[in-house]
Amino acid sequence: MAASMAVRFLVRRIQSPIYTARREHRMKKKWASSLPSLSGPQLALQYCDSNYSVQFGEDWAALRLALLSEQKYGAMVNLFSRPEAVTADLSALHSEDFLMMEEESPGTDLTPADSAPHRDLTPADSAPHRDTVTALHAAALSCYTFPRGDIQRFPSPRADLSGLLGYYLMDAASLLPVLALNVQPDHRVLDLCAAPGGKSLALLMQNCRFLAANDVSVSRTNRLRRVLQSYLPHHLRTEERVRVTSWDGTEWEEHGSYDRVLVDVPCTTDRHSLIETDNNIFIRSRSKERQTLPALQTALLLAGLHAVTPGGDVVYSTCSLSQLQNEFVVERALEVAASEYGIHASVQELRPFREIFRKTFNFHEKSRIGELVLPHLTANFGPIYFCLLRRER
Repeated sequence: MAASMAVRFLVRRIQSPIYTARREHRMKKKWASSLPSLSGPQLALQYCDSNYSVQFGEDWAALRLALLSEQKYGAMVNLFSRPEAVTADLSALHSEDFLMMEEESPGTDLTPADSAPHRDLTPADSAPHRDTVTALHAAALSCYTFPRGDIQRFPSPRADLSGLLGYYLMDAASLLPVLALNVQPDHRVLDLCAAPGGKSLALLMQNCRFLAANDVSVSRTNRLRRVLQSYLPHHLRTEERVRVTSWDGTEWEEHGSYDRVLVDVPCTTDRHSLIETDNNIFIRSRSKERQTLPALQTALLLAGLHAVTPGGDVVYSTCSLSQLQNEFVVERALEVAASEYGIHASVQELRPFREIFRKTFNFHEKSRIGELVLPHLTANFGPIYFCLLRRER
């Protein structure tokens, strides 16, 4: 009798509104087992640790430390301003123009770039090396950097009497893709993913005949316009010299119209993603966008190969260490271009860049295709990957 009364008491209690409300507010098991909330940089670090520790092995520890440390910048002189006064001011800061190459024998100082045995240029290498040196001297660009191990920062640029800023602060390694294009004064050039504008500005300072600067993002294109207004004289911002658009680069319709094409694609921007929370591609809401990056990058490179005239050059570049976004994208794009569109292109030799700039940047010694600048605490530039492709006639 007592037992049956106890059972009825429990049933009434379970059915009561008070008891039901308490059950509704209890922590559910599936909530307790859900993933913890991680920031974009934390998720980026997890990704980099799991992928790059395999890709780079024991070298990843040093790369990781450099990526998490303060980035080093270069000051690209605005040749449309007062370059003599600007270079004098930059030299007074004890910085040097890394593009002023000196004909000298390989150095003997034991810097990270020099720690590996120097690879002598073979006769097969000597011709492209000589051609690269000639092209770089003709580029006329000027970019100042502080010596290895010097971590001081450049002051913000000042405007001259005409309102033009004297130099543009950027990762100095970002100029390497521009230099690899070897732009000539009579060239029509396409910068397919141009914002924020540093590379576009460098292309214009090489005195190209016409530049089409495009970026799919309207907000980024507006930023590009502001950069051009701050660095270019008004008479050079005409439609005959530079055209700024916000079109989808994967559907570029001007086929075979350009002598040179720069395809500096959206990527995981490894350094930014490891440090900055804003606009971080590793946040969970952008996971699908991140996973489809290689497909987007391949489509953009294919558009670049369509846009360049036969015999012209395309440079593909990223600011990522990922092989999936670098070499594999180039290989896939070349395969699709040949099999589906009948466009044949070949990878061009860039090893002379490694030889010429070995005292300024640290290059990855095991790149199969193209060149990769690796960050290092003594020269914390990059990562920058770039690959030169030539469309066959």
